[in-house]
Amino acid sequence: GTWGWAVQLLREMADSRVQRNTITYSAAVSTCEKTGAWWQALQLFDSMADSRVDRDEITFNAVISACERDGCWLQALQLLNTMGDDHVERSTVTYKLVVQACDRGGAWWQALYLLEEVGVLLL
Repeated sequence: GTWGWAVQLLREMADSRVQRNTITYSAAVSTCEKTGAWWQALQLFDSMADSRVDRDEITFNAVISACERDGCWLQALQLLNTMGDDHVERSTVTYKLVVQACDRGGAWWQALYLLEEVGVLLL
């Protein structure tokens, strides 16, 4: 699929000694997200750390969105926690994606907890 071309391009960049950066990785992660390849998006995301490439809010949101599409709520939560560990700001969009992942994955209790955590839940 399309995501395979994006991954192959990153490999060819490395083989040709062309520097891969946050933008090139984010584009590849977004391609995986849009084609439903959440596992590949996670793999690319992890390889960013191995390659010492900074992961920013855009990259996190793209990989969380990939998880959201398939209801992979546990992975989305782990990524949310990793954002804090990496000192990357969590936006409203980030929380929305994680809440949607919890909803799609049937973890409604976790979605409610997140809503309460960010002060969105009004009682």
